[in-house]
Amino acid sequence: MQSQYYGMDIFRFAAALLAVFFIHTSLASAEKIDVDATPIPFIDNAPEQTKVGALEYRGGLYLTSSNRRFGGFSGLGISSNGQRMVSVSDRGTSYSASLEYDAAGNLSGLKTHDLGTLSDLDGTPVAGKRWSDAEAMSPGVQGEIIIAFERDHRLWRYDAGATTPRVLRPPAELGKMSPNHGIEALTLLNDGRLLAITEGSPDELTSIAWVSRRGGWDVLTYFADDGFRPTGAATLLNGDVLVLERYYTPRAGVRIRIKRIDITKITAGAEISGELVALMAPPMNIDNFEGIETRQDKEGRTLVYLISDDNFSDDQRTLLMMFELSAL
Repeated sequence: MQSQYYGMDIFRFAAALLAVFFIHTSLASAEKIDVDATPIPFIDNAPEQTKVGALEYRGGLYLTSSNRRFGGFSGLGISSNGQRMVSVSDRGTSYSASLEYDAAGNLSGLKTHDLGTLSDLDGTPVAGKRWSDAEAMSPGVQGEIIIAFERDHRLWRYDAGATTPRVLRPPAELGKMSPNHGIEALTLLNDGRLLAITEGSPDELTSIAWVSRRGGWDVLTYFADDGFRPTGAATLLNGDVLVLERYYTPRAGVRIRIKRIDITKITAGAEISGELVALMAPPMNIDNFEGIETRQDKEGRTLVYLISDDNFSDDQRTLLMMFELSAL
């Protein structure tokens, strides 16, 4: 199977991703659920403060549901028109909803919530933590969706119109990685290559990454310092990549960092790190962000969406936030 494609429009992929996942959701034990979407400021005690680095806060929601399967979201997709979203969780579920905006274009709500289950290779729902830990997702050039799973490290391809996946040949090194240090960030580059970045060990300054080529994968090194680890990636219109990073210790809590990688740096054997876009820390309203997606609106503004993984814990939250990216 070819791992590299060229000459495709990245924003066509965003629409394809959503269309395919709605098909999967409707066929794979999907159910309508109730979700409360409460608008929140970027900083509780200072709602007028909306800037952080090169990002401008454009609305955020605290999501809760009585459905016990809701939560744990690690991958995020947003349609090119910003009207639909989909996310996958580390328990093998897929959540989709319609997005609402206020008169100023800020994210203000969600409606029409569906919760489905990803299918196994035999068409049955994935089951068990080892088999259902979906950590990243990306559209493919033929309308498919590619999902990276941890613990049992693998890449599965869900083709358009089909709920049963096919195995995508992974990088050779992936199977040797420890259960919780696999692919956390996956994005389709504008030239059709896939970029995959592992979380790696918090005790090391680098993690392994790969970029696809025809017939295989080339190895790269992703550099992350100060205890931050990569958790998501998204491709911008000009081809550059935003990488979402997370830092956490019980004493310091969570911090979030977004970096921008020049597309010309993503080559076989390269060490990539990127330029700082924004650093988020308390008292900002942040949590364990693991999913990131971008799109461009009708006015040409670049919008960045983040979703957090609550780990099904009462001490964490599911947050969906939108920011506008200014020029660096």
